[in-house]
Amino acid sequence: MSNPTLYLIQSNFNNTDAMINSLLQLYTHNDAVVFMGEAVLFIEDERLQHLKNIYALENDAEILSHAPPSSIQLITYAEFADLVVNFTRSIRLK
Repeated sequence: MSNPTLYLIQSNFNNTDAMINSLLQLYTHNDAVVFMGEAVLFIEDERLQHLKNIYALENDAEILSHAPPSSIQLITYAEFADLVVNFTRSIRLK
C-alpha cells in the first residue's frame, strides 16, 4: 500500500485543465487535493465529482461567483497547515 499524497493544484487558469488530467492519472482513493489561486475556478469540473478529499482555500475561493459544490471543503490557511502535516508526500501541479 502506498502512502497517501497531497496534490496542490496551483496552476493558472489556462493550465488547470491539463493539470486535472495529470491529477486523474495519479490520484488514488486515499489522496487529497487542494485547489489554490486561479485553479479554484475549476472546482466544479465534472471529472472531479468522484474524487474524495477535495479542498479549496477560502481566500482563493472568493473569486467564485457563487458557492462551491458541497463536495468541496473550503479551508483556512491554518486548516491547510494542519492538512499538510498529515501527509508525508505532496506534489504541486502547476
